[in-house]
Amino acid sequence: MTFLGVRRGLQLLLGLFLYGLSLAMMIRATLGVSPWDVLGQGGSLRTGIPFGFMTNIIGLIVLLLWIPLRQRPGIGTVLNVALVGPSAEIGLALLTEPTQLWARILLFTGGLVLLAVASGLYIGARLGPGPRDGLMTGIHARSGLPIWLVRTGIEGTVLVLGWLLGGTVGLGTVAFALLIGPLINLALPVFRVPERPRPAPDTAPDTATAGT
Repeated sequence: MTFLGVRRGLQLLLGLFLYGLSLAMMIRATLGVSPWDVLGQGGSLRTGIPFGFMTNIIGLIVLLLWIPLRQRPGIGTVLNVALVGPSAEIGLALLTEPTQLWARILLFTGGLVLLAVASGLYIGARLGPGPRDGLMTGIHARSGLPIWLVRTGIEGTVLVLGWLLGGTVGLGTVAFALLIGPLINLALPVFRVPERPRPAPDTAPDTATAGT
């Protein structure tokens, strides 16, 4: 295995663990859940389907949206589903809910920044994005729009839809929707693993025709 291959694997695993930890930080801050969780709450209220199952259903629908965008899942897509949840549970077990507002704001801000870094790590590993991040990168690739604009548009749309369905919106939810796109836009170039260099074309003269 090459150095780049080892780096990509380690970067993927670290990014997914930190992603789950960042979710736990924002949940413990109790300033508002992410727009996707607002959508899950609203969908659960409207249908009676438990929140966890509704989250899985939304993830499946998002994966179906990959088809017209010509996105392909990778090992990172599978591991996203398998590892983010357990790492979030570890974070929730380690963290407690702060009692003071300034501490909650600080915890939420740290979680938001960490989520952007984690997204840059595991998306930058180029082993397959998660369902929601794949939607972002797919629209970016097909439309040519900046990453920050695509992500902000997705988060804003999801937030409004979830709110209309009855999901709970807090100040942290609005901050997440507005800031996560620009933050990921900053993180992706920093952590993107470079493409493997292609071999140089053979420019040696054809000995069969040389001198003719």
